[in-house]
Amino acid sequence: MKFDNRNLRVNGFTPRRWASMLVVLVSLNANILQAGEQVDDLVLTEMQAVAIAVRDNPNLAQMKERYKAFGEVPSQVGSLPDPTISFNAMNFPTDTFARDQEPMTQVQIGFSQELPFPGKLGLKEEAAQFDAIGAGHLVDEVRLQLIKKVKSNWWQLYYLDRALETIEINQSLLKQFITIAKVKYETGKGLQQDVLLSQLELSKLLDQEIKVKAIRRNQAIRLNILMDQPAKETLLLPNQVSKKLLSLPMEQQLYEAADLKRPVLKQVRVKIKSAKTRLDLANRDHYPDFKLGMTYGDRTGDNTPFVGGSRSNFLSLMVGIKIPFYADSKQSKAVNQKSYELQKIRYEFTDQKSVVRGEISSAVTDYMQAKEQFSLFGTGIVPQAQQTVSSMLAGYQVSEVDFLNLIRSQITLFNYELQYWKALSDAKQALARLEAATGEEVIN
Repeated sequence: MKFDNRNLRVNGFTPRRWASMLVVLVSLNANILQAGEQVDDLVLTEMQAVAIAVRDNPNLAQMKERYKAFGEVPSQVGSLPDPTISFNAMNFPTDTFARDQEPMTQVQIGFSQELPFPGKLGLKEEAAQFDAIGAGHLVDEVRLQLIKKVKSNWWQLYYLDRALETIEINQSLLKQFITIAKVKYETGKGLQQDVLLSQLELSKLLDQEIKVKAIRRNQAIRLNILMDQPAKETLLLPNQVSKKLLSLPMEQQLYEAADLKRPVLKQVRVKIKSAKTRLDLANRDHYPDFKLGMTYGDRTGDNTPFVGGSRSNFLSLMVGIKIPFYADSKQSKAVNQKSYELQKIRYEFTDQKSVVRGEISSAVTDYMQAKEQFSLFGTGIVPQAQQTVSSMLAGYQVSEVDFLNLIRSQITLFNYELQYWKALSDAKQALARLEAATGEEVIN
């Protein structure tokens, strides 16, 4: 189709200037997929965010201290009860309170020690050791969940940065459209409504920019809290990231990995061992405990003339046996209680295992979907939409395409660009969930 160059020579806009503008617009669009080629030393990378959170997060620190506290328990419960030393004043006459008046008057010092039935202390210590091991597994679980949250928040922030970048690029494009529409309107080749429509779409982008900035601010606050930093701390993320999305093992392999490595499953397994030990201890409580004692009585004065000599001191020994006399209502009931608790934890393990497998399957599904979408948008939809916008722009300049279709094509491209970055963010977040679900920080 032929057109008159003279019709385009307005305010210095020659055909060469139109071509230059078209190149600029196409270049702006192409920059969407190439974003992220600059690196700043002050930016917060994903791994740096994880390292800071693992080092400084107060909830994780709290769980570590809890684990240390549990580690101090086994030796306590595995030790004998503290012995008792007693001091007694025996058989003092109330008329004189003299030590040498009566032969049974004495001052005593005693020592007693409780001795649980053999094996009870060992079982108590073993159960406490299992509790401490379980607390250690819980620390690992909290750490995994913290890493998952940090990575998820980081990638949401990354998506919002790319969204803001995309909005900025599209604002520049719409400003170019406004310029083109004004030129065409001034030459009598366009309509005033084209100018107004482009200005309206630019205002919509400005509004969207305000909303996205607010969302980003809130997301940054969440990440700062996880890293135990001031909520208002400014977070700068890098533009350059790895866009490589790894292939995953079969789900059954991930299930097996989780069975071996997921801390929460390890914790429940240890709880089962602890419950078994406490059940053994409850059975052992049917056997009696013992108490040994000794007292030494010091006397003064002399024996009767028939016996003669000074009064001898006394030494007494004592053995006590704690008889489980009410076994039917106490010890036997305790055995039943511990049996029910053991069965409860076994059901808990079955339930937790199902939950973990559900987390794995859900994360795999989301990851595969996002991975396919990212590839589709990156290699197909976005480039095609860019070509469509370029073609529409060229057609609009020669009045072969109406402005409404041009705007629609640009809005469509804008939405596809956002979906492109959203797919990458969703895939990385799903991968973080998968790593937490299997107990592995990296899926190879």
